[in-house]
Order: sequence, then C-alpha cells, then structure tokens
Amino acid sequence: MPSPSPAAAAPAPRWSPAYTVVLLCFAAVFISYIDRTNISVAAIAMQEEFKWSETTKGFVLSSFFVGYILLQVVSAGLANKYGGKLLLGVAVIWWSAFTMLTPVAASLGLATLIASRIALGLGEAAVFPACINMVGRWVPAAQRSRAVALFSSGLSIGTVFSLPVTGWLVREYGWPVPFYAFGLVGLVWAVAWFTKVSAGRGIPEEATNASRTIPWGRILRTPAVWAIIVNHFCNNWSLYVLLAWLPSYFKATFNVSLASAGLLSAAPPLATFVMANFAGSTADRLMRQGRSATYVRKLMQAIGLFGCATFLLMVPLATSPGMGVFLMSSASACLGCCLAGFAANSFDIAPRYADVIWGISNTFATIPGIIGVAVTGWLVQRSGSYTTAFVVTAAIAAVGGAVFMVIGSGERKIE
Repeated sequence: MPSPSPAAAAPAPRWSPAYTVVLLCFAAVFISYIDRTNISVAAIAMQEEFKWSETTKGFVLSSFFVGYILLQVVSAGLANKYGGKLLLGVAVIWWSAFTMLTPVAASLGLATLIASRIALGLGEAAVFPACINMVGRWVPAAQRSRAVALFSSGLSIGTVFSLPVTGWLVREYGWPVPFYAFGLVGLVWAVAWFTKVSAGRGIPEEATNASRTIPWGRILRTPAVWAIIVNHFCNNWSLYVLLAWLPSYFKATFNVSLASAGLLSAAPPLATFVMANFAGSTADRLMRQGRSATYVRKLMQAIGLFGCATFLLMVPLATSPGMGVFLMSSASACLGCCLAGFAANSFDIAPRYADVIWGISNTFATIPGIIGVAVTGWLVQRSGSYTTAFVVTAAIAAVGGAVFMVIGSGERKIE
C-alpha cells in the first residue's frame, strides 16, 4: 500500500494567519477607541478641576480630530505603497505615548492639552487605512464584509470597555490614571503585532497588472466613491456625537452619577458591536446566495442611516434612563449595519485601492469629529437640552441614506 504524500498527510491548518491579522486589527481599533473616548468620561472630572465651559469642553473633545484628519490620505497612500504592517505598528506606539502624556499636558494648560490631543489624532489616522490594507492582503473577497465589520466593530467594543472602566478608574484613582493604563495596553499590543504578523500577503494580489500609481483623478471622478464619502461623513456625524456626548447626556438629562453615566453609555456601542458582526456575516451570506453587491450595500445603508435617524428623533421623548438607553442603543445598532455597507464597499468598486478610498472618505468623515462634536456642545449650551442636536444629527443621517440609494454601487469601477 503506497504511503500518503506529505501534502495529503498534513492536516489542514485550523487557524489561518488571516484570523490573526483580523483579530489584531480588531484589537488595534479597540485600543484606538479606548484612547480617543476615555476623555469623554474623564473630561467630566477635568471640567470641574479646570473650570471649563461646555464650549471649552467641546473643543477639547474635538481637538483630536484636527490631527486625525491631517494624515488620513497620507496614511492611505503609505499603506497602499508599503503595506499596513509597519505603518500600523508605528502608529499604535505613537498614539499610546501621547495617551500617557495627556495628564502632563493638561497640567501645563489648555493649549498644551489640545496640542497633545492633536498629536494623538495624527497617530490614529493610520489605523483604518492600514487595517483595510491588511484585509486586502490577507482575507479572500468572499469574507471581507465580515472581516471589515469585525475589525471596525472594535470601535464599539472599545467604547463599551472604555466608558464604564474609565468612569470607575476616575472615581477610584483620579482622572489621570486611565490615560496611563490604556496607553500601556497599546505598547503591549505593538509587541504582539511585530512578532505575530508577516509583512507579506496571505492571498494573491487581485490586479497584478494594475499601475502602481494611484489614479487619484479617476477615483475622485467616480460617483460610487462619492456615495461612500457622503455616507462615511453622515455615519460619523452620528457616531462621533454619540461617542463624545453620551455620558454628558445621561448625566445632564437624568441626573445620574458619573459612574452610572459611564455604565449607561456603554449600552449603545455594545448594540453596535453585536449588530455590526451580524450584518457583516449576513452581507457575505447574501452575496454567496446570489444577491448583488449593490443590493446588499444599499440594504445595509438603508437600515443603518434611516433606522438611526428614526430612533434619534425619538430620543427627546425619553422620560427615564431606561428609555433613553433603549432609544440610543437602537440608533447605534442601526449604525452597525453601515460597517457591512459603505465600510466594505470600497472592496467592491476598487479592491486595489480600497485603502486609498477609505483614507479619502475618512478625511471627509473626520469633519464631524471637529464640527459635529463642537457644534453639539454649542447647541446644548445655547438651548439647555440635547433635542436640537439630536434632530440635526438625524437629518444628516437621513440625507446620507438617500444619497447612497441614488448613486451607491457594488460594481467594479476601477481596476
């Protein structure tokens, strides 16, 4: 009887290197959102210590996005040319260092704190373009909706973790401690990233004959790209307003404690996490069953933005913390569907330049972090409630959904 060949005898690997890549990308996004959102809770205590107005607090919360917006396209270009491994590793080390420097910066004055938050944003600008690049290098096309939804949902679970844990750390040990602790976590992640992940590819490049020059003009002239840009902007307006102002909303509206505000604020992003991963798996399954990518992406965006708008309009009707949590969680769950919509759409229309499209769209989508968060603070201070801010946010979400229904596409546009 002939002995089996080595190839036949070798068992199939149970753990693909792609899983390691996606899970570490998830962890990087998780850490990035801990480091950007912990100040949402810490700022409540910092506001009392440093005597900030609501408008000043809004500027502190939004300053991160100034740095974040500046390097989006640059990071995308670097990821496309050199790959995401080195870029992401260096970026995490950079922003972790500035996270740990936040208390020192705050003690030196408002301007120094804002400069430190801008530097943090410069580092975090690389996280999504680099992760998109790594998914394109390691994950087969039929599984990318799930992969993008999974690593992107790190933003939600990071917030779920950050808000209550930050609230507890601030209460027990003082507001500087979360910055030291969470910054250290990022440095530990960097060790795992550089030792466990290869800089190569796990799957063949889809367009080996494509020009190595990024076709910026063609990308910007493609309507489907602008559908992604507009929807990324509108999605992030809702996302950033909720991330930055949920603790303050619950504390001001329902007069709960700081720790309770952090705990209540964890429920909406947890709903986003659950829905995002369900939507990612559903999107891939629908396309395997023969539904077009255009149908699937539009379905996810319709549920995501129209659903979010509907629930946000109902938030002012909340008369108890429980009702407020339910409505906010429902709005946030709907946003989770967008991670299987516009967020994965760049792989449909231009897989070779998915990271570049993300960098372009996230440049526009960071504007709500600068304007939306600060405007929300101004509206709250001017009106004395959150009603107007939530109505404005709902209207923007609805506009985004309508735009995607008209010009969104899942067809290949750029080789």
